[in-house]
This record gives sequence, C-alpha cells and structure tokens, in this order.
Amino acid sequence: MKTPHRHPIQEILESRIAIIDGAMGTTIRSYGMKEADIRGERFRDAKKDLLNNGDLFTVTQPRMIGDIHRRFLEAGADIIETNTFNATNISQSEFFVEDPREHGGRKDPAFYQKVIDDPFLNDLAWEINEQSARLCREWADRFTHETGRQRFVAGAIGPLTVSLSNSPDADDPGFRVVTFDQVKAAYAHQVRALIAGGVDFLLVETIFDSLNAKAALVAIREVFDEDGLTASGRELPIMISAAVGRGGETMISAQTVEAFWNAVKHVKPLSIGLNCSLGPDLMYPFLEDLAERAEVAISCYPNAGLPNPLSATGFDLGPQDMARYLGDFARAGLINIAGGCCGNTPEHIAAIARALEGLLPRPLKAAHGQLVGSGA
Repeated sequence: MKTPHRHPIQEILESRIAIIDGAMGTTIRSYGMKEADIRGERFRDAKKDLLNNGDLFTVTQPRMIGDIHRRFLEAGADIIETNTFNATNISQSEFFVEDPREHGGRKDPAFYQKVIDDPFLNDLAWEINEQSARLCREWADRFTHETGRQRFVAGAIGPLTVSLSNSPDADDPGFRVVTFDQVKAAYAHQVRALIAGGVDFLLVETIFDSLNAKAALVAIREVFDEDGLTASGRELPIMISAAVGRGGETMISAQTVEAFWNAVKHVKPLSIGLNCSLGPDLMYPFLEDLAERAEVAISCYPNAGLPNPLSATGFDLGPQDMARYLGDFARAGLINIAGGCCGNTPEHIAAIARALEGLLPRPLKAAHGQLVGSGA
C-alpha cells in the first residue's frame, strides 16, 4: 500500500509548537510611511487616500515589506503570511472606485458585479497576491537555506469589506450588497494568484462572517478541482482562523465556537483557530472549547490586548505580556501554532517564540483516532 504524502509541517506540529508571524499593519506603521510613499509614481493621481491600503505597499514599497518578513523570520517565525489581507478586487474597490452612496445611490449586487468584472481591479488584485507570495517565498527559502530549519508561507485570505450574512439596511433585512457567487469569484481569483506565487498553505483568517468564509472555502475547493490540483495530488493545506467577540461568537454571523467548527470541519483543514478580536486573556475560554472539540491542529494568534491609542503599538500588551499568556496556553495543552495579530511586532513574536521553546504542542489525533506526537 502506498503511504500517503505527509506535508513537512505535520512533523513540526507533532513535535513542537510552530510560530506564526505578527501584525503586518502594526509593523508597517513603525516605518513612518506617508501617503506619497504608498502612491509612488504609479498611483500618484489616485483620487482616494491610499495610506490605509497596506497590501498596496507590496507593489510600491517591496523592500520595506521584505524587511518586515525578514524581521519576523529572525524573531523565530516558522510561518510568515503574505501581505494580502485585503487583496481581493472587492476590498481593493474601496480605494479605487467611487462610492455611489456619496451621490444618493447604494452599493448592491449590480455595483459589485462591475467590481468583479473590472480589469484594473482584477489585474491589481492578482499582482498584489502573486508578488506578495513571491516575496514571502524568497525570504522563507533564504532562511530555510541559511538556518537549515524549514520556513513556510501562508497565503493570507481576509474577511472582505462586505457581509453575506447581514443586511446594511435596517428597513430591508433581506437585502444583501453582494451575492455568494460574487464573493466566491473574488476569492477564487485571489487563491489562484497566491498559488501562482508559491504559497505553502492557504489561510482563511479573521473570520467575522461564517458565510463569507464558506464562500472562500468553496472557492478554494473549486480552484483545486478546476485547475487539476486535486487529480495531481497538489492540493495545498488549508488553515482556518476565526475572530470572536466577548461571548465567543463570530462577530457578524454569531456562530459559537462549536457551531463554527461543525460548519468547516468537512474541509479537513490543517488547522483551526482563533485570531485578532480579543486579547489573549479574554480569548482563553473559547480557545479551550475549540481545542476540546476540534480534531486538527489548533492555532492562536490574538491581538496584543485591547486597543489603546496611547500605547506605542496601539494595543495594551507588550512582548513579555504576550509571551506569558501564550506560554500559559501551551502549558494547558491548547495550541499547535502560536503568534500574534494586531499590535504584535517582531519583538512580540521573538518573546513568544522564546517562551514556547521546549513546550509540548497539543496532541493531534491520527486518522484512526489515537493520539500522535507530544509523547502520546
């Protein structure tokens, strides 16, 4: 009988806790970039402000983005994420398309169909995703070669700026600004570009709306099938991570952790986890619930506490605070992948990596239900 192929990350997840990187946006802000820096010559005449379009820095300031990847790798990251959180045609339209609401109109499926069909937005989204993946790949491979320790690239797929679950019109609860097929098409375009750039995993993250995430997962499945990745055995592992509120529910679709796991477990992801949303102290009970129910690796990369505009990073917790909390999660046997989201700099990730060194990962279940790794 032929032995099934095991992805190299599986060996790591069974033997130690893997480290994922920190906040791209927080770290970008530390470089003091201005509007002119993100525009460059290419986007000099753009009609909207672009400075908050952090993904665009991959195109206009690739040296800075590469330096951020380098710093997270030096901090101990095993997995670095592409700078593509908002790199879909739908999300990029917020920066490049006139808002009809400013003239008495509204955003609706007809508006978003034009976005989906827009050559400029499609070309830009592809370029951001493919270039970001190649830049990550270059740095991950460089550190793999120099250190002898394999590093991986996760293609970051964010939640979008629209919701499939909720209506923005209180007088019309059945109204949706966008359709499932439109969201799926936007995600499929992003997925293909990330794969073309050479990512190791696809990371559907910061899930506020479970239906948006479902569209992303359907898009991934269709890309695998339509592009021959399924038949050739070249499907990429999928990582899934949700953002939850204080009650442990996804913030827009309001699914509990248990319901969320039941909704996505058919995908057989590499990992399921929680990120963003809450500080690590508030996240603990929901992570514990997820770790008890899920049959795959558990990831956790929380915000550095709650927002605080007076702090250097915009969030309350420093590197040692995050290290202490993530260390507690590890000692409780809850995690296989750890890192940080908003407010977490390379210094935070370095402290987390040091705190988790030598701590055992949460035991994984093999196909036959027995525990593997971690001495089990």
